[in-house]
Amino acid sequence: MVETKSWQTHWHKHPGVRSGNQLSRGERAADKMRDTMGSWPFVFGFFAVMILWAGTNTLLLEKVMHHKAFDPYPYILLNLFLSMMAGVQAAALLIAAKRSDAIASEVAVHTASNTDDIKVLLVENTDLTSAVKRNTDLLDELHRHVTEIGRSLGVIAGRFDPGDVTIDVDHDHGHDHIADDPVGDSSGI
Repeated sequence: MVETKSWQTHWHKHPGVRSGNQLSRGERAADKMRDTMGSWPFVFGFFAVMILWAGTNTLLLEKVMHHKAFDPYPYILLNLFLSMMAGVQAAALLIAAKRSDAIASEVAVHTASNTDDIKVLLVENTDLTSAVKRNTDLLDELHRHVTEIGRSLGVIAGRFDPGDVTIDVDHDHGHDHIADDPVGDSSGI
């Protein structure tokens, strides 16, 4: 298992987001810039560079080496670099924001596509469930008919108590007739 930092993103693992060779060089650069500039290591590194700049100019060059600092306090050269970097960084952040919007739209399109697929599957599942219910009802009806036929045949074969059912045999026409005999009188035989 690869250990990841809490500031790293995992959007590139999403199946709906283009990544790797699918991206243009500009998109890859925007992703790299966003991932670098929008992280805590960058912020702490930036503070470290400013502290090192001030420490080198004020403490090391002027106080320790008694040499003229290349950017003495109030650090005008540092301010110039920071101003130039802020101008470039504003454009870079807009590019990174534009790329983030593109990623969000790719995820939204993927989600919408999956939602449509799920709706189709739900309709198919509902249709199948209805068909299974109809077939189950038909099987129940067939089971009731087969049970009735089995009881009738059981009575004819003499396997049931003749007090429950009477059988009238019409010898002239060769038909058996089953009738209820609530009294238990078998005089119709």
